[in-house]
Amino acid sequence: MTIISDQAAHCVGSLYQDGVEEAHRHKWIESEKHGHDRGEAAIKEWFGKYWLRHCRVRRIEHVIGNRRWMEFQDGPSELLLELFETNDLLLDLILDRVSHGWENLDVIVWAMDWGLSMDDVQAILVELNINCARLEPRFF
Repeated sequence: MTIISDQAAHCVGSLYQDGVEEAHRHKWIESEKHGHDRGEAAIKEWFGKYWLRHCRVRRIEHVIGNRRWMEFQDGPSELLLELFETNDLLLDLILDRVSHGWENLDVIVWAMDWGLSMDDVQAILVELNINCARLEPRFF
């Protein structure tokens, strides 16, 4: 991921609208695969399978300054921006795990197993605040 310009970072998107667009893309693909319009079933399927991961990935974009989302009240994290810009390996490993569905406890256990600095891991997890990305889906 790369950090985008300040001007683009000020454009604030909506997770819900973005989710609806993704769900409609999913509906189109699934309808093509099945040879008929899958309709609302495909939309619900996308929200059931992908909504939470979609929100997590968008949260990561938000805190590293890649894109702004109105559902998150904070702004980019100075700590995470600094670590991201310096290609910090620990941050990269944590972001990869979180974007693949790992919870905070999973990351902490992994870090302990590998003897990583718990202070650094906890600081990243606090700034990332991935739990604020647990948004209920809305169907438009």
